[in-house]
Amino acid sequence: MNLQLFDTYERKVRPFEPLVDNKVGIYACGPTVYNFAHIGNLRTYLFEDLLIRVLVANGYEVNHIINITDVGHLTSDADTGEDKMELGTKRTGMTAWELAEFYTEAFQADLAKLNILAPSVWCKATDHISEQIEFVVDLE
Repeated sequence: MNLQLFDTYERKVRPFEPLVDNKVGIYACGPTVYNFAHIGNLRTYLFEDLLIRVLVANGYEVNHIINITDVGHLTSDADTGEDKMELGTKRTGMTAWELAEFYTEAFQADLAKLNILAPSVWCKATDHISEQIEFVVDLE
């Protein structure tokens, strides 16, 4: 099967060509785990699941990673606003760690209920803070 995808940069449909023969890596920005996911959040993972199933059916080996943002995240996409995790702790009375664990489990349960394949790797932001700092320093 000749798999074609829409290239949003070039604004046209193009044949899919993996960077490495028969191997595809997909990284998904996962949820900030301060509340339950809604259907708008889950739409992303439904699409990814469909794409992964199509890739696998066409003989590709897929390495799929979803991150979990289990640390502060501002309510605005700008550098201003309240911290979503802090608001969640105030709302629930949980610690930040309890909040993150509770809503991570709820998110994973939601994906399972929708029959969305689990990723190859769940990646928590708090497990990679030093790498993130190094990356930012490299950008400066």
